[in-house]
Amino acid sequence: MTEEISIERQVIIDRIRATAGALRGRRHGFAPKPIAGGKTDHRGDHNLNTQDMRHPGPLTPAAVLVPLVDRGEGMTVLLTLRTANLHDHAGQISFPGGHIEPGDPDPEHAALREAFEEVGLPPDNVSPVGRLDEYETRTGFIICPVVAIVRPPFPVKPDPVEVADVFEMPLAFALDRANYRIDSRIFKGIERQFYALPYKDRYIWGATAGMLVNLRDVLIG
Repeated sequence: MTEEISIERQVIIDRIRATAGALRGRRHGFAPKPIAGGKTDHRGDHNLNTQDMRHPGPLTPAAVLVPLVDRGEGMTVLLTLRTANLHDHAGQISFPGGHIEPGDPDPEHAALREAFEEVGLPPDNVSPVGRLDEYETRTGFIICPVVAIVRPPFPVKPDPVEVADVFEMPLAFALDRANYRIDSRIFKGIERQFYALPYKDRYIWGATAGMLVNLRDVLIG
């Protein structure tokens, strides 16, 4: 039995904005502090591993929307299950998002555009409130997570090419440390560790779980 964790909407907004304020000036493309080997100190699954399993670069800019749905019974997190035929992260649970295109003025625009394209989420229902830390993936992406409050009701129209399912998970579940674990798999003969957040029959892992850890730490410490 885990303790129910609740947090008010305005507290969420204030804490996300405070984090964004601390990172002001850290626009997409800003280089975090260099570390050994000529790489940079982004957040990522590599933080859990002693072996260097990072992508050699260059990294592809991407943005995801971290949609917090303002339900009367409690905030939820909207997530997608990617289709099995995609080139990147096929069959995985993820936030709506994708590449930052040349026509996107900032990560917020990219995240809103991708959320509308992937799940039909109308931008008028979405209010971005700030960003989490950029997240580096082993597959070569540097992701800017844009946290937003989503006002229901809204239509859900998954793109059948990219999205197999759309579901919501209680934010309280994602804020409970007891629900997380560190799992591992063998990749190219090396054990790779990563965050995992099993929810009902869903298995949230890798970058998405890592970004939820960042969200949890921002909101409850």
